Amino acid sequence: MLLQPKKFNYKKIQKNRLSKFKFKSNKLIFGSIGLKAAESGTISAKQIEAARQAISRKLKRKGKIWIRIFPFLPITKKPAEVRMGKGKGSIKYWSIKIRGGTILFELCGIPYQNAVIAFKTGGAKLPIKTFVYV
Repeated sequence: MLLQPKKFNYKKIQKNRLSKFKFKSNKLIFGSIGLKAAESGTISAKQIEAARQAISRKLKRKGKIWIRIFPFLPITKKPAEVRMGKGKGSIKYWSIKIRGGTILFELCGIPYQNAVIAFKTGGAKLPIKTFVYV
């Protein structure tokens, strides 16, 4: 079950610059403990799903997990050994640009020590540095 939008306005988008920190989604809303991004970067839908699976396996499917991010940016790629020109490539995968300070996952109903262990294993699946936020 990979995350991707059901509908979208534009099939292909331009790359934009990514600022360093974000202060809008930096507080816990649903759970009591969260996994927070320490740096900026892009995370694909496969990486989000891998982190979610690792977290839920460590918790033995107890407690409640919220995923606070959703991949809505289409990343395009041209096939190998194709000449220059002829337009932009087709959509390869979906991703999201993360700024430092964004909450990625939230948990509740789990003891603190178990949540920290689960978030450490889940954070290892992501391409950016993360830390546990209370």
